[in-house]
Amino acid sequence: MREPAKTFEDLLVWQKAHSFVIAVYHITATFPKHELYGLTSQFRRAAVSIAANIAEGFRKRSDLDKVRFFNIAQGSVEECRYYLILSKDLGYDVPLDANPLLNEVSKLLGAYSRSIQKSE
Repeated sequence: MREPAKTFEDLLVWQKAHSFVIAVYHITATFPKHELYGLTSQFRRAAVSIAANIAEGFRKRSDLDKVRFFNIAQGSVEECRYYLILSKDLGYDVPLDANPLLNEVSKLLGAYSRSIQKSE
């Protein structure tokens, strides 16, 4: 049994989301310069939103608020899922391990949200 998280950094879901953010920064660093204010910026913002909403939701007092922030993070997961598809379809270099990491974040977010809702 894991010890209860003291900070958002203790959450496995946040750790995986943060790893995904780092991966997105590395991926988008190889995108063409003309994408800097387009796909690169949007992709990075959406990835950061996942980890940031997990962090913000962690300190919310009500379970309803927590779940709302995790739901926003889940929306950003789906946005990133689309950006991975678009990047690949545009012929940009996207490592194969980006999608499984995003899937793992999505599953962990869902499980974490369900566990909070069950405790209500």
